[in-house]
Amino acid sequence: MGRFVRLAGLGARTSASLLFSKTGESAAERAAEVLGTLRGVAAKVGQMASYVDGVVPEAQREAYEAALRKLRDQAPTSSSAEIRALVERELGASIAELFQNWEDEPIASASIGQVHRARLSDGRVVAVKVQHAGIAKAVESDLENAGMLESLVGTFVGKGVNSRGVLNEIKARFREELDYRLEARRQTEFAQIFRGDPQIFVPAVVPERSSTRVLTSEFVAGTSLDEAATLGEAERRAYAEALWRFVFKGNLVGGMFNADPHPGNYLFQPEGRIAFLDFGCVQPIHGGRLGPARALHRAAVARDEQAFAQQVRVIMETRGGLYEDLAIAYSRRCFEPLFSSPFRVTREFVRKLVLEIGEMKQVIFKKGGNFVPLPEGMVFMNRLQFGFYSVLARLDVEVDYAAVERAFMAGVAHES
Repeated sequence: MGRFVRLAGLGARTSASLLFSKTGESAAERAAEVLGTLRGVAAKVGQMASYVDGVVPEAQREAYEAALRKLRDQAPTSSSAEIRALVERELGASIAELFQNWEDEPIASASIGQVHRARLSDGRVVAVKVQHAGIAKAVESDLENAGMLESLVGTFVGKGVNSRGVLNEIKARFREELDYRLEARRQTEFAQIFRGDPQIFVPAVVPERSSTRVLTSEFVAGTSLDEAATLGEAERRAYAEALWRFVFKGNLVGGMFNADPHPGNYLFQPEGRIAFLDFGCVQPIHGGRLGPARALHRAAVARDEQAFAQQVRVIMETRGGLYEDLAIAYSRRCFEPLFSSPFRVTREFVRKLVLEIGEMKQVIFKKGGNFVPLPEGMVFMNRLQFGFYSVLARLDVEVDYAAVERAFMAGVAHES
């Protein structure tokens, strides 16, 4: 009840600020404070708003980004006593027995957990991610809050599309983020997909120091997206190429869809190398969907408009009519970086994509529009599309994304 009251108050104050304030500065500061303290799904909404272009009205965007960036970069932390107790309970031994050295001050904190630097007895430096105390209850409270879920559905796919399947898919993905054993398996799978790639690095998991609520990986350092965005054009281009390859080779070759393009999950290193963190929100792409997804990308790279439109019909399971036309047109705009490659993803391009999703809402209840609900597995695609493109927009560089895809798809057989 307390979480609900605080969220309701935040909504009222934020709405008033957006209506009557030119900058929204006071409401933005309050939003960061409340969402950060609440953690869980509520904090994730705030983190997404901090970097996805088009979510906050343009007049208030600067104030909200500045305030919510604090939430994105350094969420409130749990006490050292709580963290130590949880680690010892989960791993069945004292901190002194488990680690040669342990730093109580966290090096990062997010909506689900926080990260501590430690050293193993063999000298390896590791990053230990530990869940916040009570976070499972907080997430469950948010997931059972109909208003919260409607807000999330609106962010991902537009309000009015909150079918039972959509809501269940959102619940499943967020509940999975609480299972660090599952995340460890997925992190290992991604490491295998990109083994040998000189620009993509996925830290190795330390399974003997990991559990359902504790995840230990080799420690890796790097700079933030904001710092990477200040570098020279050649290095920014190398970063953008690596990001595109990580996302779409993971999807199209590995069959693994990582749906959390949070800028804090990327550590930028010299010579265009990026270390990728956090594999809690990953959705396997099953065989029946993988073929059409590959065909869709191949059509875009080949600039084959008819083949592309046909694959949109297959993937979206449309039935003709206005909704199908809008789905094809909108998907085509989303794939502009491939059709018009080389392409520069800009913040204005992303903002328009977010705003244009509103056109799809017009036919949800329109008679004869032939609206169909989103197929299973598609809910988080908008989260990836908007979030990932917003990251690329910060790098602000022209890239031949079609060439990147041709390279990693060269050895993948065409589906009949």
